[in-house]
Amino acid sequence: MKIIILGAGRVGQSVADSLVSERNDITVIDTDAARLRDLESRFDLRGVVGSGIEPTVLAEAGAHDTDLLIACAAQDETNLVCCKIAQLMFNIPTRIARVRSTGFKDEARLVGPEGFAVDRIICPEESLTRYIGKLIDYPEAMQVREFAGGRACLVSVRARQGAPMVSHTIAELRESTPDVAMRLVAIYRRFSDEPDRFVACSGETRIEPGDEVFVLAAQENIAHVLSTLHRRDARAAPPVRRIMIAGGGHVGLRLAHQLGLQAGRFHVKIIEEDPQRCVELASQLPPDVMVLQGDTTDEDLLGDEGVEELDLFLALTDDDEDNIMSSLLAKRMGATRVLALINRRSYADLMHGTEIDIALSPAQAMLGELLAYVRQGDVQAVHSLRRGVAEALEIVVRGDRKSSRVVGRKVSELPLPRDVHIGLIVRGLPDAQSSGAVDANDADAAAPQPEVIIPRSSTVLESNDHVVFFLPHKRLVREVEKLFRVSATFF
Repeated sequence: MKIIILGAGRVGQSVADSLVSERNDITVIDTDAARLRDLESRFDLRGVVGSGIEPTVLAEAGAHDTDLLIACAAQDETNLVCCKIAQLMFNIPTRIARVRSTGFKDEARLVGPEGFAVDRIICPEESLTRYIGKLIDYPEAMQVREFAGGRACLVSVRARQGAPMVSHTIAELRESTPDVAMRLVAIYRRFSDEPDRFVACSGETRIEPGDEVFVLAAQENIAHVLSTLHRRDARAAPPVRRIMIAGGGHVGLRLAHQLGLQAGRFHVKIIEEDPQRCVELASQLPPDVMVLQGDTTDEDLLGDEGVEELDLFLALTDDDEDNIMSSLLAKRMGATRVLALINRRSYADLMHGTEIDIALSPAQAMLGELLAYVRQGDVQAVHSLRRGVAEALEIVVRGDRKSSRVVGRKVSELPLPRDVHIGLIVRGLPDAQSSGAVDANDADAAAPQPEVIIPRSSTVLESNDHVVFFLPHKRLVREVEKLFRVSATFF
C-alpha cells in the first residue's frame, strides 16, 4: 500500500515505524528537514520537505497514486485542510486526520465529503484516556484490549505467587474451569539478564510466578481471570478510588474531566507546575477534582497529599524523564500502582523490571485504529502489543464454502502459521455491528445475544464469525489475512 504521512512528530514517527515494517511504500511530509533526514536514516521511507496544505508538495510526495493519507501534524487545521486537498485534487481514497478538538467528531457535515472529507478522525489523547479508563476498571491488568464491540477482551496480567492459576499447567486450568470462556494465548517470561522471552501456550505449559500472561476471554469473565492469576485469595480486586494525576496537559485534563463526572466514585487530584494552567484546569474541571500547583517530582508535596494512600498514580506530563522519576518516587512512597506515559521507545524498554507497573506509549494506544485501515480483508480491530512486536487481530469471516478457504472448515483444518492462536470466536453479531463500533450495552435485549466461543479443533467456522487471533510476530499478519480473504466469486 502507498501511504503519505503528514507530520514527523512523535505520532508520525511511531506510525511510520509500524507501517514501514509491513513493507508499505511510505512518504513523510514535514517542514523540518533535519527531522526528515533522521527518519530516512532509520527507516526505509522517503521524506518530502514542505507544507502538507500545498498541492505541489503533495504532488511531489506522490499523491496522484496514493492509497492512504494520514494527516497527523501538530495543528488540527493543517490536517483537515490537507484531507480536503487530497480529496479535491488527488482523489486519495482514504483520508485520516489527527484532530484534538472535540467539536468535529459528531459533525458529519463538517467531516463528510462536502466538508473536510475525512474518513476517520483519530485523537491520541482520547485513545489514551479511553485506554487508561479500562486500566482503572481492571486494576490488576497491565493491558486491556476490546474486540467485537466490547463483548470480548484481551488482557495481560503479571502472574503472582500463590494465585490459584499460577504454578499449574494450562491443561489443568482447562479441566478446573471448563465453563469459563477464556483462553491463554501467550506468556512472556522474565529473565534477569535478557528481555522477556515469548513462551508458546500448549497444554503442558506451566504458568510461573512473574510471567506476563495474555488471556482472551468474554467480557464478563475478565475480572475472574485477573483475580485468579494475580490475587492469592482469588477475590475481585478492590475498586480504584483514590487517583493522583501528574500533569495537566491534554491527556491529564481529559482524564480528570472524565473521572470527575462520575460523582462520588473517585477522589481525584491533579498536579500542574504552571500557575496559569492551574487556573485554566480549575475553571474547566468538575468541582470534585482538586487542582494542585507544584512539581510532580516534589517529595514533600506528594507526601503532604497522601501519596501512600493512592490506589493509582498517573504520570501524564509531556516530559518522559519527569514521568519516570515521579512514578518511581510515588511507588517508593507507597502508591499501590503507578503508570508512566513514555514517548521514547528506548525509555519504555528500560522500564522492564523496574517498579513502574505500566509504561504506556501514546502512539501504541492509538496505533490499532490506523492499522485497521491498512489491513487487507475484513479486519475489524487491530491492537499493537509488546511495543509493536506482537499483535491481536479481529477478522470477520465472509463468503461461503466456494468463495472462502475457511467457511465450513474445522479449526484443525486451517493452515495457520505456527504460534498463531485463534483465541476466541464471537458468533451471532448482526451485520450492523460488523464495524465493531457498537457497544455491547446498546444491543437490543430482546434479540438473541451473541455467543463467545472458545474454539476447539472440531469447531467449524461460519460466515459472519468474528475471529480473534493473537500473533506473537507481526510478520505473520499477511499469512492470516490471505487465508481469510474471499475469492473474486464473492459479492
